[in-house]
Amino acid sequence: MSLDPDWGDGTRCVHAGETAPSKGSPLTPGPVLAAPFHLADARPDTDAGLAEEADFYGRAGNPTWRRLESAIGELDGGECVLFPSGMAAISALLRDASGRGALVLPSDGYYATRAFAESELVPRGVTVRAVPTAGPWDDDVFDGAALVLLETPSNPGLDVCDIAELSARAHTAGAVVAVDNTTASPLGQRPLALGADVVVASDAKALSGHSDLLLGHVSTADAALARRLREARTLGGAIPGPFEAWLAYRSLSTLDLRLARQAENAAALTAALRDHPAVRGLRWPGSAGDAAHETARRQMRRFGGVLSFELADEATFSRFVAASRLVVEATSFGGVHSTVDRRARWGDPVAPGFVRFSSGCEDAADLVADVLAALDSCVR
Repeated sequence: MSLDPDWGDGTRCVHAGETAPSKGSPLTPGPVLAAPFHLADARPDTDAGLAEEADFYGRAGNPTWRRLESAIGELDGGECVLFPSGMAAISALLRDASGRGALVLPSDGYYATRAFAESELVPRGVTVRAVPTAGPWDDDVFDGAALVLLETPSNPGLDVCDIAELSARAHTAGAVVAVDNTTASPLGQRPLALGADVVVASDAKALSGHSDLLLGHVSTADAALARRLREARTLGGAIPGPFEAWLAYRSLSTLDLRLARQAENAAALTAALRDHPAVRGLRWPGSAGDAAHETARRQMRRFGGVLSFELADEATFSRFVAASRLVVEATSFGGVHSTVDRRARWGDPVAPGFVRFSSGCEDAADLVADVLAALDSCVR
């Protein structure tokens, strides 16, 4: 069943990836856990085309993957290729582009993307240019580039760049534009509709939202690129597990509800923390006073649940976590539990007390009260 473009986000999430109902079949089918599939109907003269006509081996395809790919693709507005993690997705994309020119990466985006490029691609002669999300984006950045990867809002600093403007400039120079949409999610931002060629994301975060699986995906309107990525997935063996895909598909129906509560909590926390003496450098793109707000307001459909701020130092961060009853320390985001991560421990170029705060789905009043009490204990 195709989604009606006039449907709201909640309806789209509940019905994305659905097939026509069949009497006696499950409303939500379970995962297909299979490595080999029956070949009883295959004939010797048709075996060569079997991979395109039917499932034959689990490394090449699985109906549970395809259900989730259909759902995510409908939300992204492109053809989705599923991977076992966000890094598997983004590394496949970078490898695909690396033979055709320079790669432009965000200098303030997810650190592992830069680490992958520096450890695997640069030694093979690939030119990698790093640019801050907020710029400056000089024209020579695009010269000879095969792929420009944007990450907006950036992780962890939450800076924002203009997808439409940078896509137009990159296309003029002959480059493909990809957007890491992990922080925003398909409901928060639709990069393909803004002019980008590719969306890539870690689906361990908000999309699946329960902190219990690893998945990633690439979505694109370029059928040739999607085909190359599927071939690379099959030959490289970077395949998602069907159970994880099933869990993510089951979780997708509540994405609208979860994002709404998380954004509500982020807004409440931003308002409460703005003048707190323990907090400085507070960022959330949804705040009217944020440096990225005007650009974010133009291109984002909702602002998400991730905010960031700085505490005095690592010791203050530790006291804050110990004093909180609701917030736990973890290095992912987008889940139903509120979490914090001191990003300097992973080598991000941030201050020792920098905090990435992922708002969960707790009641806003309870979460704000808990965070304020924990912060108050840090300044007594």
